[in-house]
Amino acid sequence: MLSALRRIPFAVQVLAALVVGVALGIVARQLGGTAEDPNWLALTLDTVGSTFVTLLRTIVPPLIVLAVISSIANLRNTANAARLAGQTLLWFAITALIAVGIGIGLGRLFQPGVNADVDAGAAQAPDAGSQGSWLAFLESLVPTNFLGVTAETSEEAGSLATSLDFNALQLIVIAIAIGIAAVRVGSAAEPFLAFTRSALTVVLKVLWWVIRLAPLGTVGLLGNAVYSYGWTTVGALGQFALAIYTGLALVLFVVYPVLARLHGLSPLKYFTGVWPAVQLGFVSRSSMGTMPVTQRVAETNFGVPRHYSSFAVPFGATTKMDGCAAIYPAIAAIFVSQFYGVPLGLTDYLLIVFVSVIGSAATAGTTGATVMLTLTLSTVGLPLEGVGLLLAVDPILDMGRTAVNVAGQAFVPALVAKRERIMDVARFHAPRGLGGFVAPDSGEELRADAERTAADAAESEARTDAADGDEAPGGHGTAAAPAGRAAP
Repeated sequence: MLSALRRIPFAVQVLAALVVGVALGIVARQLGGTAEDPNWLALTLDTVGSTFVTLLRTIVPPLIVLAVISSIANLRNTANAARLAGQTLLWFAITALIAVGIGIGLGRLFQPGVNADVDAGAAQAPDAGSQGSWLAFLESLVPTNFLGVTAETSEEAGSLATSLDFNALQLIVIAIAIGIAAVRVGSAAEPFLAFTRSALTVVLKVLWWVIRLAPLGTVGLLGNAVYSYGWTTVGALGQFALAIYTGLALVLFVVYPVLARLHGLSPLKYFTGVWPAVQLGFVSRSSMGTMPVTQRVAETNFGVPRHYSSFAVPFGATTKMDGCAAIYPAIAAIFVSQFYGVPLGLTDYLLIVFVSVIGSAATAGTTGATVMLTLTLSTVGLPLEGVGLLLAVDPILDMGRTAVNVAGQAFVPALVAKRERIMDVARFHAPRGLGGFVAPDSGEELRADAERTAADAAESEARTDAADGDEAPGGHGTAAAPAGRAAP
């Protein structure tokens, strides 16, 4: 049974899990229950889905630290390390600029705030903890402790409960500092760097075990989403939801493919390569939770060197969010302005663009985009109470937003690697294996085939040149005597 399951392509397994998840979610809704007292099926789906996301998030902190330190150690031998970092930031900004432009255009076209059928009494400002601010973003860059861990205490069932979480930006800052220090120390740090590389290999193996559970996690996550939110809530905000998903589709199916084609990359290979990360991002609604898969996609399917991807992907998971930080806040800001009758001028639209391109790191890879939206609304001067109007459909929209986020987080490193001629192009165009990833030796086989083809062509051309030179009687440089005249 298990061997037969392994022969089923991983992508097919996840597609089947999507269908099963939706079906079980519908069944769970029919069984009844509430959010406070869910039925047995809903509780099971929630447990399965949340456990899978917890496993993914557990592997993220060591992966970020080990990968960033190893990448910095590897980049010391790369002459264009600073250029790679600059190109990455540049293309993050370019694609975000395109995405926010699409969002503003669709917001003006669909007029979502004018056509909304929601009660203004539902408007409420989000709590202070979920509001974004430039000062809070700058403060979040400074690690509060060596592990980048934050603790939060809350009261549950009459008792105090403390939960721990990690700050991805702080982890990256810590890892960069350690990596640079290890490089500056020199030979004395070699044992430490060797341990880091070895530990990274072990963590990646554990990661793959977790990834194999993705079909099961998909069933739980999507089934619980259908049970908890349903699809009927979209009706009141239909124009808004349609505008969001239209913008997301344009970025995913038009912007990225066009940029890929302009750089000599196959859009079809891009889609098949990024699919494992997109499908997981869609159901998990977490860029950080999907980051391990995104990095595997960049390295294994797109041929991005590990020394670069281990820097670009974790950094992108906190700052590269075309869905949450560009499309969504642009359309949502226009929705709020139209709903409350507050006109937006050219300066306001430029501020929306600025926040989307520069301030996307404020979302920090967390589930949802409330932080980014409040940052945008406060910068433009729109009422924060408008956030409450959109919460009903936020989980449904967040699935699409996160899918586009992770697609961009894998695409930009591939684009930069291709432009800087460090991409394994043969691996990018190689067939995907049963797990959705390129087989370990596929890229090498294709390169060997290409080299053999080039050698055969060169040999054939040499034989042709030799044959052309021997056609004339007397060999090279001796012309045949014209008819009727004796040769000298």
